[in-house]
Amino acid sequence: MPIILTQTDTTVGFLSQNDSKLFEIKSRPQTKPFLKVYNTLKTFKKDFKRVPSSHKKSFRRSKKTTFVVKNQALRIAPFSLNSKYLREFCWHYSTSANESGKSFERNFCEDKSDIIIENRERLFETKSSKIYKINKSKKRRLR
Repeated sequence: MPIILTQTDTTVGFLSQNDSKLFEIKSRPQTKPFLKVYNTLKTFKKDFKRVPSSHKKSFRRSKKTTFVVKNQALRIAPFSLNSKYLREFCWHYSTSANESGKSFERNFCEDKSDIIIENRERLFETKSSKIYKINKSKKRRLR
C-alpha cells in the first residue's frame, strides 16, 4: 500500500493502510498506534465493534474530533478533497505529515510519500483534532 500525502480534514497528513511504513517514516515507537480514519459511519460500523452507548450521539455528530476507545484511536472524516483515488478506500491509518516532534516540512514529506494529492490551496498545516478518551461512563479530553 502506498503512502499518500494529502490535506486531511484537520491538517496535512500521511495516509496509508500499511502502518509499518508509517512507523518507519515517522521513526515512531511501535507501541504508539496510529489513528484510524473511516470515510463514513457505515464503514466504521463494519470494521469496529461499537462505541459505548452513552457516547454514541457525540461520536456521530463530532467534527474534527478523535476518540480513543479501548486504546484504539479512531475518527469519522469524509475526505476533504474530491479524489477518486481516496474514495476507493474505506479507511486509512493517519498521522501528521512531519517528522516526530517537528513541524510540516514539504521537502521531507514529498520524499517520504508515494502519492501526493492536493488542490489549488496547496498543503498547509492547521490545528490538529481534539482527542477524547471514552469508556462506558467517562469522557476525558487528552488534547
